[in-house]
Amino acid sequence: MYDSIIARSFSQHWQKKMRCGAFFGGFILGFFICIYFTPYQGPLPFGADVTTGVESRIVCHFTEPESDFCEMHGDIRILGNSSTIFIPHFSVADMFTKNNSSGIKPYARKSDEGALEHVRQFRFSQEMPKCTQNHSVPAVLFSIGEYTGNYFHSFSDVVIPLYTTSRKFNGQVQFLLADKKVSWTTKFQVVLKKLSNYEAIDIDKEDGVHCFPGMIIGLKKYKELSIDPVESPDYSMTNFREFLRSSYFLKREYAIRLGLKGKKRARLLIISRNSTRTFMNENEIVTMAQKLGFDVVLAEASSNIPEFSQLVNSCDVLMGVHGAGLTNIVFLPKNGVLIQVVLFGGGEWLATTYFGDPSKNMNLRYLEYKISEKESSLIQKYPLDHEVFKNPQSIAEKGWPYYKSVYLDNQNVKLDVFRFKTTLLEALQMLSM
Repeated sequence: MYDSIIARSFSQHWQKKMRCGAFFGGFILGFFICIYFTPYQGPLPFGADVTTGVESRIVCHFTEPESDFCEMHGDIRILGNSSTIFIPHFSVADMFTKNNSSGIKPYARKSDEGALEHVRQFRFSQEMPKCTQNHSVPAVLFSIGEYTGNYFHSFSDVVIPLYTTSRKFNGQVQFLLADKKVSWTTKFQVVLKKLSNYEAIDIDKEDGVHCFPGMIIGLKKYKELSIDPVESPDYSMTNFREFLRSSYFLKREYAIRLGLKGKKRARLLIISRNSTRTFMNENEIVTMAQKLGFDVVLAEASSNIPEFSQLVNSCDVLMGVHGAGLTNIVFLPKNGVLIQVVLFGGGEWLATTYFGDPSKNMNLRYLEYKISEKESSLIQKYPLDHEVFKNPQSIAEKGWPYYKSVYLDNQNVKLDVFRFKTTLLEALQMLSM
């Protein structure tokens, strides 16, 4: 996945070419694939037999940049352990055979072939086996995916897309989980229970035919860690953050407003790391921030979301080196500030796309601090005239594994606290506005 990201970061010309090609290809593909359908009229009564007499309607989206998904209404059946979805409409099944022979892999990172190798694909058939279990509510079928051990991808690829896809059902929806990982479902059980009134089904293990009055296969995703208001006009990142605040019982809606009566101090959370991309002088940073008037909390990002979300929500400013821990900005109160420390090596595009732009859609303020060569631990390994410093693009051209090993896996940060002081003062100014 990251080879394309690095390429886009270093070659604007390449970006334009790819966008034009993708647009033209998408237009042609969309022309042949799209099927229009009438709106779903509501679930059948509980226990009702879902028969082939009910007309099925389907619309599929194969031209979206991040995910393929289909919305189906009517008599929809699924046999989980064979990864087969049955549609009583021959022309639809035939169309899948001709235009999308591999079926659908319901994971919202379609351009990443490496990730999709580990995602179960579902094929379509016009055969209609007998139902062994009828459901009165529609289903949403999605894959937990390959990257969900990573906190950022858990939110960007699954949690946020699941919210935009299923929130409209107000809990009256059945989740079907493919490629289930117990660690993930345990970590996000609060979200799953808030979005669905029913226990999620591990569909890969089901040997019976489940029948539904409707189904969405795949999740709707348009941007990283964001909701596109054009594509999802009924929802926004503001709505999503309110959903999280309600789900995890977070008390603070707004960050502190400095300058009002009373001796208030802004609370700064520094995301600490212990393996790579670490702050080499954490104590110096903490001392300087305290002198400027911050109450400082130093903590590693925790997998205990209920607990760590409370800590993040109690703070007004979150800062850290680019990495998955910054995903916790979803729990910051409104008007809070994100300070992203950008590593040396030309990864500004990555920093902006993954956290900079998304933070602005969350009603947060954003500051970016780009470290210099002297603040990077790379200066201890390479001379200043080395291509690592002089030409990061040449490192990127050697491929993502090499680039990653140089700039992400083996780079730490020793902040120049006097230079960084300006950024912290700017954060305080933002909290005074």
